[in-house]
Amino acid sequence: MQKKIADRQYIFDYVKDAFGTEPEYLWKTAPSYAVLRHKSNRKWYAAVMDVPRERLGLPGEGCVDIINVKCDPALVGSLRTNTGYLPAYHMNKDSWISILLDGSVPAEEICGLINMSRRLTGNK
Repeated sequence: MQKKIADRQYIFDYVKDAFGTEPEYLWKTAPSYAVLRHKSNRKWYAAVMDVPRERLGLPGEGCVDIINVKCDPALVGSLRTNTGYLPAYHMNKDSWISILLDGSVPAEEICGLINMSRRLTGNK
């Protein structure tokens, strides 16, 4: 069985099927940056971006796709010790985490973290 790679399109298909969410592109200066948010409270539960590798402290040149998700603060530190996880890019590093969308993190694991982020950012 071939491993599913959670790339940008996989994420967009997943959130559309699971939650009816369409990506929103909010910035003219970063037209490829997409946010995923609740319809009810308009809060973001994820952001998908292509970020220069050097800004993330990664070797090599060019950009890499990432997803930022809100996470239980108790998990953030332990997740960041695993391959494919980084401190959140442009978000609160105590409660958000960046995940590389390069195949280093299994698609099912990313989907589970998207679900958690959606719960954490939902209506109280």
